[in-house]
Amino acid sequence: QVYLVESGGGLVQAGGSLRLSCAASGRTFSTYAMGWFRQAPGKDREFVAVITWSGGSTYYADSVKGRFTISRDNAKNMVYLQMNSLKPEDTAVYYCAANKFGWLTGLSREYDYWGQGTQVTVSS
Repeated sequence: QVYLVESGGGLVQAGGSLRLSCAASGRTFSTYAMGWFRQAPGKDREFVAVITWSGGSTYYADSVKGRFTISRDNAKNMVYLQMNSLKPEDTAVYYCAANKFGWLTGLSREYDYWGQGTQVTVSS
C-alpha cells in the first residue's frame, strides 16, 4: 500500500512558476513509477508527466513539454513537479499517482494509488 499526499498548489499569475510536491508512504515507494495528472472543471483527468523508479526516464504530455519537470527523491519518498511558464489553461487539480509495475505510461487506469489532489489556479 502506498499513501500519497500532494502539496504546493496555489494561485499564480500567467508566466509564473509553482513546485508541487508529493509525499509518499510505503517501503516499496522506490520501486514504483510515479506520475502527475490533472483535472480541470468539466474535463476528464489528463496525464501530465511520469518518472520511472530510478528517475532515469521521464515522459511528458505535449502540452507541458519544455515547461514542466518531474523529479523524485527516493531517499525522502518524494516526487516533485516543477511548473514554469504557467498558462491559464494549466488551471486544474493536480494529482500524484503511483504505478506499482514501474511502467512509463500516461494511462490513468494503469496507476494503482492516487493522492487527493492540490489545486493550481493560473490567472491571466
